[in-house]
Amino acid sequence: MREHKNISIADQIFEQLEKDILSGRYARGEVISELSLSKTLGVSRTPVREAIRRLEQEDFLEETGKGMVVVGISREDMLDMYQIRLSTEGEAARRAAANIDDGMLNEMRDIIDLQRFYSEKSSENREAISDQIKNLDSRFHELLYRASGSKIYYTTLYGIHKRMTKFRKASVSKQSRALQSVAEHDAIYDALLIHDADAVEETVLTHVRNARGRMLGLEES
Repeated sequence: MREHKNISIADQIFEQLEKDILSGRYARGEVISELSLSKTLGVSRTPVREAIRRLEQEDFLEETGKGMVVVGISREDMLDMYQIRLSTEGEAARRAAANIDDGMLNEMRDIIDLQRFYSEKSSENREAISDQIKNLDSRFHELLYRASGSKIYYTTLYGIHKRMTKFRKASVSKQSRALQSVAEHDAIYDALLIHDADAVEETVLTHVRNARGRMLGLEES
């Protein structure tokens, strides 16, 4: 029982640390100590050690001799991930056009409507709104990749999309960019609704190119 409990705790720690690294809470180059994490989280060092080992295996952390250092996602990594998406997401979208069912389409419609609601919302708490939009964006793309019917396309593309969390949140931090993203999701949905593979591929790749452009624009602003 204790072993199962430790595995469960380790999973929770892994998920939390992964989220914190991808969101930028732990900065690139920051040293993460097993002991300090254990004290901060109020758990023994065993599940922390297991979580750190998994994060190292997935290239979120690396051993430098001075401790475990956050690898993070560099600008070059981001551009590589966009290139991979442009090379593979079109085919996944074509498959989704053929495979998507009414249940997924209905959920996508609800997601887009909620995205629009939050994107149009005027509030000083833009941080919380950006989180909501980012989470809805994640669910939209998760459904799109899952609809491809390919486990490989799903795990590859959703894994990349998740790694871009920090950049995606920054991309929707301004209302105009958030609304543009919603309009692009609308176009993808309309093409999926009529199962038009060519249109779905075109709208998805346009969305990825525009997302990349919005990110590069953030660097220049």
